Amino acid sequence: MNLNHARLPIPPRTRTAERNQHPALLANKFDFLFAKFVAQLPQIMNILITAGPTREPLDPVRYLTNRSSGKMGYALAAAAAKRGHSVLLISGPTHLELPSGVDFLPVETARDMHQAVSSQINRFDIAILAAAVADYCPATYSTEKIKKNDAEFSVQFVKTKDILAEARSVMNFQGTLVGFAAESQNLETNARKKCLNKQCDLIIANDISRSDIGFDSSENEVLLVYPDRSEPLPKDTKEHLAFHLIEIIEDLQS
Repeated sequence: MNLNHARLPIPPRTRTAERNQHPALLANKFDFLFAKFVAQLPQIMNILITAGPTREPLDPVRYLTNRSSGKMGYALAAAAAKRGHSVLLISGPTHLELPSGVDFLPVETARDMHQAVSSQINRFDIAILAAAVADYCPATYSTEKIKKNDAEFSVQFVKTKDILAEARSVMNFQGTLVGFAAESQNLETNARKKCLNKQCDLIIANDISRSDIGFDSSENEVLLVYPDRSEPLPKDTKEHLAFHLIEIIEDLQS
């Protein structure tokens, strides 16, 4: 064997200087790296989320409701909980499974939703009001089933309280306020008007005239409407979209 041409193994490089560093210097380096890691984690916040429809009873058998499935609100609650936040989900009636790690307060009517939100909202850093709360409810409730007959039948409606509008003006909520706008026309214009009039930090708007997103769908495509600008988000599953939205809302709070 010709040792002149043999490739002998090269001993591994040793970081003598690093090994000989004073323990205090190594501790300081560890503290710096740990602090940098912690700074990249989301700040743990208390988040209130509303979801689902409301039901406005007419008699013991009948009620008025809307097509909201609650999927977007539940997806937001799940995403917020998975990111380590403390979440209270106030929901109207749905058939959805409650997300893990979320506190839950079920309601049925718009009045119930208003009472629940007004009693809880000021415990939270962020309020995301995603529920499709009825704008009107029957003026009267019949304790007996309304019987069918040959006469015409009409129902008088009264306005319900506007929870999103009252969050600032009546409930005196000082945290980050996020609302939703389900629009069939003039999406951006109507959403910005809502954002400004109700003093929101963000309105998440979607076009309900489309059958492929929104109500009853597992996907959504939204327009983020801020007081001074707008930003579209591409179509995605409600679960993926929810994680993105929570990150955006975290940045609003920070």
